[in-house]
Amino acid sequence: MSQATNQSWGGRFSEPTDAFVARFTASVSFDQRLAGQDIQGSIAHATMLARVGVLSDEERDAIIDGLTEIQGEIERGEFEWSVPLEDVHMNIEARLTQKIGITGKKLHTGRSRNDQVATDIRLFMRDAIDSIDAELMRLREGMIGLAEREADTIMPGFTHLQTAQPVTFGHHLLAWQEMLARDHERLLDTRKRVNVMPLGAAALAGTTYPIDRHVTAELLGFSRPAENSLDAVSDRDFAIEFASFASILLMHLSRMSEELVLWTSAQFDFIDLPDRFCTGSSIMPQKKNPDVPELVRGKTGRVYGHLMSLLTLMKSQPLAYNKDNQEDKEPLFDTVDTVLDCLKAFADMVPAIEPKKESMFEAARRGFSTATDLADYLVRRGVAFRDAHEIVGQSVAFGLKEKKDLSEMTLEELQQFSDTIEADVFEVLTLEGSVAARNHIGGTAPDQVRAAASRALEALKAHREAP
Repeated sequence: MSQATNQSWGGRFSEPTDAFVARFTASVSFDQRLAGQDIQGSIAHATMLARVGVLSDEERDAIIDGLTEIQGEIERGEFEWSVPLEDVHMNIEARLTQKIGITGKKLHTGRSRNDQVATDIRLFMRDAIDSIDAELMRLREGMIGLAEREADTIMPGFTHLQTAQPVTFGHHLLAWQEMLARDHERLLDTRKRVNVMPLGAAALAGTTYPIDRHVTAELLGFSRPAENSLDAVSDRDFAIEFASFASILLMHLSRMSEELVLWTSAQFDFIDLPDRFCTGSSIMPQKKNPDVPELVRGKTGRVYGHLMSLLTLMKSQPLAYNKDNQEDKEPLFDTVDTVLDCLKAFADMVPAIEPKKESMFEAARRGFSTATDLADYLVRRGVAFRDAHEIVGQSVAFGLKEKKDLSEMTLEELQQFSDTIEADVFEVLTLEGSVAARNHIGGTAPDQVRAAASRALEALKAHREAP
């Protein structure tokens, strides 16, 4: 048989595959990344085959020893990958047969490349999710720690990017943390559906050999074998679900990035990012560009594209396996790499954010951010809310004309809009009084921020200690 004809299926063919078609259909250039998972799955498969009597113990041991040696060759960069052998599976099997002879060909008994690759991808995804879980933990811990430290730091809260009400910087950071907490839940939920084993589904209908899929699932740490062989080899919804998680996560990181970019500008001047997370300009020596958050914001579109690619890949496929599914790996691999890189960047950067407290405070003081507090004060004194709204609006208009914040007006100036206002009004017009008054769960009061940070850290601790 010509070496250009893949040994796993060449018996049916009378001529070798065209050289271009061989390159076009091969996946080994990228799926060799699954080598570790492929060997892991093959060792478990051989162990199971010996346990049910399909392989002898000697054959099992020879296969496992050979695969272990091949793993070493790959790790040392000594393994020679072959395009004519198409993919990671056949490259490893061919090398195994070279090393141990005909026993190497017995490894494929009771399985197909269809269930083999589906298993490899799930093993890869499980490892990737665990790595992402760890980086998310690190980011959230750093974010919560910064929020706790800045529980008293006052800044303007915005709606429509207009100053709305004063909040604390710690409260704002915990809003970010809540986004990430939901993302974390989505990731862990996705892992449950990833952790189902396709191996044993074979090409599409199962196998006539007396395999024990529960044994293999236990050896590989899967929660259970897949229930249906057709579905097991043909769907990639677990990859789509992961890409969906990744898209939502990057959307949240992008929103955070947008705020970091704004806050570092001279116009906001709210924070400083350490130099190691920024770059300069080739012609403007004064520039300090927030490149890390800008890049994370930019990479969001890349991950969105991978989600659309995977959705489109699956949308018209009949059961069961189709060659289309070879196209699942590159977007999936890049999504994993992008998510890990972005999380690492944020986990390193966020705890190092340096708030410019005076700038934040002045910005909150300039924008009539305690206007709602004045309205609430009037309502507590019996004024209908709509009337209170009108009174405060008139007060703000006066302040704009006189270039005075509400807290800077005299009592007489405020009383010209309502004689209900008395001297105690200034207790609610200060920024400190405004944030302290919102002293309920979910509120921006410093004590509530510290309590929320403590609860968030306890939740992370419980996750870390969970089995």
